Amino acid sequence: MARRNLEVALLLLRTLMARGLSHAVLCPGSRSGALAMAAGVLEGRGLILHTAVDERSAAFFALGLGRASGRAAAVITTSGTAVANLLPAAVEADYGTIPLLLITADRPDRLKGCGANQTVNQECFLAASVRWLGQGDGSGLAAMADGAIIQLAEAALLATAATGQPPGPVHLNLPFEEPLHADGLALLEAADGLEWPECIGPESRAPAPAPPRPAGGMPRPDPDRPGVVVAGPWRGLPQHWDAHVEALRRWQRRTGWPVLADGLSGLRGLAELDLVAGYDLLLDGSDVSLQAPQVLRLGPLPASRRLQRWLAGLDAQHWLVSESDPRGLDPLGTGCHQSAAGLAAWVAGWPHATWRGQPSSVALQLAAAWRQREDALQVMLSTVLPPGSPGEPALARALGTLLPAGLPLVIANSSPVRDWESFGDPAAPARPVYGFRGASGIDGTLSIACGVAEALGQAVLLTGDLALLHDSHGWLWRQQLHGRLTVILINNDGGGIFEQLPIRTTPAQALDFERLFAMPQPLDPLELAAVHGVPGRRVQAASDWELQLAWALQQPLALLEWVSDRRVDAGRRQELRRMAAVPELQP
Repeated sequence: MARRNLEVALLLLRTLMARGLSHAVLCPGSRSGALAMAAGVLEGRGLILHTAVDERSAAFFALGLGRASGRAAAVITTSGTAVANLLPAAVEADYGTIPLLLITADRPDRLKGCGANQTVNQECFLAASVRWLGQGDGSGLAAMADGAIIQLAEAALLATAATGQPPGPVHLNLPFEEPLHADGLALLEAADGLEWPECIGPESRAPAPAPPRPAGGMPRPDPDRPGVVVAGPWRGLPQHWDAHVEALRRWQRRTGWPVLADGLSGLRGLAELDLVAGYDLLLDGSDVSLQAPQVLRLGPLPASRRLQRWLAGLDAQHWLVSESDPRGLDPLGTGCHQSAAGLAAWVAGWPHATWRGQPSSVALQLAAAWRQREDALQVMLSTVLPPGSPGEPALARALGTLLPAGLPLVIANSSPVRDWESFGDPAAPARPVYGFRGASGIDGTLSIACGVAEALGQAVLLTGDLALLHDSHGWLWRQQLHGRLTVILINNDGGGIFEQLPIRTTPAQALDFERLFAMPQPLDPLELAAVHGVPGRRVQAASDWELQLAWALQQPLALLEWVSDRRVDAGRRQELRRMAAVPELQP
């Protein structure tokens, strides 16, 4: 039985590798011993193996790999509560449409429901979030025929990015019967008996997932009338990015519609696009100027509440094009026409005669009005937030220019991602920007960034102190990280996002704001990083950023801490919003 367990584990992993799997993250355990031994045998023979003691961190690391590469990485765990720790990453992968393969070892059916140790209903733990649950034979994986195991593995990997549904997590739950562990001789014989294929990379093992086909019958906007495009966070696969950008350029050349580009859309800084980045500051809930009778929304909504209120108040028709996600993405209740075809396929489905036309004069007038306000706003922001200015909005403004062009940036949720959306400089060079707004939690922030850096070779993480502390196990990736990661920490001593709510107006004797909301923690993040062998520095003045970044970007993994005052920064944001509303910025 032990030898057969090893053989079927090898067969399962080799089948996954043949279909495109290149990364696996292994967590410790006994019930998963056969999978661990098989992964060890396959390491260096086409499989890149990572190990992690924390299943939650492992799953988020794999999530970062999947987002950056567009291909599922596998996480391998033992049974019991180890499986429960995969849920936060599974939720984000589900709503963020990120391919992810979760492989869990389980007890056989004979041990279920009788009080056996470490035996739980783990097959149900992830059911609400996964695209598909693949269940091994209840008497043990070793009882399955080789052909059935191959089919199980192929179906699992296909379901992570299948045509007709959004990419997402898949759960393979595999019972293993005892005896679990083959001895050393059996392991050597199994390894020697394998017929190894020629070493091929993941790009040649499996083709890139095909973009979905456009759906027919959906009403179309009128390209000869004015409108606006609202580009939310990009949730497509990187293999489809170039086609997405070219389709948007084609649409804008034909219609003249301005593009309101979210900071996570990946569009800011790109050439040949007329982009508006300052919509969050330009609009308020009662603003009826710059109205458009048509709105084309790309993917999920940006985080800006002002933009959401403005869109909800428009007397306009809305179209929503997502990247293969057919689920409802209209929390505003606009009754939008929704397509999951992806922008490239949606644009390609228009009649050829459409593209012979030119933007109408009224559409160009609307675009010019947006451009006038956007240009005036950006001049104002650059004036009041010059390089070297203190505070979080100023850092968001400067960072895009301080970082080398094209260097990927991962942005944590809460204040950092909102400041990047509102105050980021649209004139900064283009770069891949990753935010994890599927469920918008702070879980796994550091581990995700490590996965992105591993996949792309280098990345920068911009995070707050609570998000970083929440995933402090992520520092353990230092020992095996091949990509470089620079962590920029905004330490405002607690949850700065809550300072932007009217909670503090409550009398202090009635509400302990610091304890109930901000929750500052008496820890030194530089010392915590140092315990894990990660070097760090505190940036003493805003004028020091260029020098400190030059040092940090050369380290394998480094921390730069910027201490800010969240109450002062909350007031600065309010002041900037008031300045953006002055008559000089109105059309």
